[in-house]
Amino acid sequence: MSTLSPTRPSLAPYESYPLQDMLKRAVQRDGSKTAVIDGDRTFTFRELDDLSDKFASALAAEGVSKGDHIGLLAPNCVEFVIAFYGIIKVGAVATTINSGYREREIAHQLNDSAAQTLIVHQALVEMADAAQDMAKGVTKRIVIEPESNNAGTFWGLIESAPSAIPSVTVNPKEDLVALPYSSGTTGLSKGVMLTHHNLTSNVRQLNDRSEQGVIRQDDVILVHLPLFHIYGMEILMNGSIGAGATQIMMGRFDIEEFLKLMSNHKVTMLFTAPPVGLGLSQYPGVAHYDLSALRVGFIGAAPLSADLQGRIQDKVGFSIIQGYGMTEASPLTNADFMEPDMQRMGSIGTAVPDTEQKVVDLEDDTKEVGVDEIGELMLRGPQVMKGYYNNAQATADTLTEDGWLHTGDIVRMDSDRYVYVLDRKKELIKYKGFQVPPAELEGVLLEHPGISDAAVIGKLDDESGEIPKAFVVRSPDSEVSDADVMAFVAGKVATFKHIREVEFIDAIPKNASGKILRRVLIEQERGETVV
Repeated sequence: MSTLSPTRPSLAPYESYPLQDMLKRAVQRDGSKTAVIDGDRTFTFRELDDLSDKFASALAAEGVSKGDHIGLLAPNCVEFVIAFYGIIKVGAVATTINSGYREREIAHQLNDSAAQTLIVHQALVEMADAAQDMAKGVTKRIVIEPESNNAGTFWGLIESAPSAIPSVTVNPKEDLVALPYSSGTTGLSKGVMLTHHNLTSNVRQLNDRSEQGVIRQDDVILVHLPLFHIYGMEILMNGSIGAGATQIMMGRFDIEEFLKLMSNHKVTMLFTAPPVGLGLSQYPGVAHYDLSALRVGFIGAAPLSADLQGRIQDKVGFSIIQGYGMTEASPLTNADFMEPDMQRMGSIGTAVPDTEQKVVDLEDDTKEVGVDEIGELMLRGPQVMKGYYNNAQATADTLTEDGWLHTGDIVRMDSDRYVYVLDRKKELIKYKGFQVPPAELEGVLLEHPGISDAAVIGKLDDESGEIPKAFVVRSPDSEVSDADVMAFVAGKVATFKHIREVEFIDAIPKNASGKILRRVLIEQERGETVV
């Protein structure tokens, strides 16, 4: 029997130091150990540290200084890791951009973050070019060409970098290190201000628990989740570096390649999202691969039912546990236990160390609800963001004056403080773990001349969690079809935001002030009674 308590012991005090020191510590621990395998390229921790030092020197020589915001647009690759650590070593802030974004989305993030430099992988240069006309503030671009060290390119700058490493003084609790973007309930995404202390604290909360389900130095981690996303950036990249574990890079997801990499590299820990877990439970080819090195699968980004979690675990033959986080919380706040007598299927577990959690009334956040009663989850801890960049109102709406973070998730908490996610108070759609703001898609739909009004909701879907469904009112004399609608949106937004289903209706339900009543549409879609 486990001697663990559902209430995790404190790890305080938390040392306050720059995030880049985590890589230096990994070198001191074992600099010759393999840190990253990217295809046929292998890099040790010492090589990562040296290359990111040189990139920091190159950035300084290019005029980048402390506090500058630098866009990073790249798929999963070792250059992403080197670039990220080079950026922060020069004292700049990395704003990581979704590699599936279209030009208007890239331009929005570059403009909103006030980025002046963009580091872009050659595979994404065409999209970056298309965004350039709308992102006038970007005056410098560095292209990652993995096979080239031409002057001015990523590897070219590293090769010709000055030997002097920039000397930067960091205030870990105040200085930003990353500015990832998170979709709000209205409009376009917002920059989440994360400090060095936010991220180093969260790595401790991830790795320093006296439990089986933590990253250890001898672990091998498959990095198939995108590094631009906080889950990939912090849990996989920084979590692995913090523990001294080895990362295996994977680009575009393909289940055969996914299984082959796990088998060939003896992957020990799998961090993934529900659609991949579901795929593993259904794919007959799983039996053809040796997954015996895997000891745990950690599923986050969207909740799993207890039934599906059990089916995945039975199929793959290793423990499957759930966790929970938000970009606004660096992201990890909750995790279930790998220990069998502590695990609760269907739950995201209890709070990680030094994270306070409470469930409050849906109408009055000053009132906590009782055991197993339904309410909104609120969280507080050293990993919670400073706020949204240049958006005081959104910050005030999300963070209370005493530091509690509104999650927007509707949950219940049992007597042992295990949390079960039931629904979302906010109306974000979670498609395969990605956040899709309905208001953004509604704005795109209304650009179509054949559409007079529109609303978008998340429709429940076994494979994806939710899919964006559009309710559309045609303009007079319009004969726009559902295929026309889906194609129009697909040409303007990233793949994960595509409309997957269209229903034509006579009018969009709205309240007296004109606000769309998405809940009415959701209830109608699910066949529930509208009160």
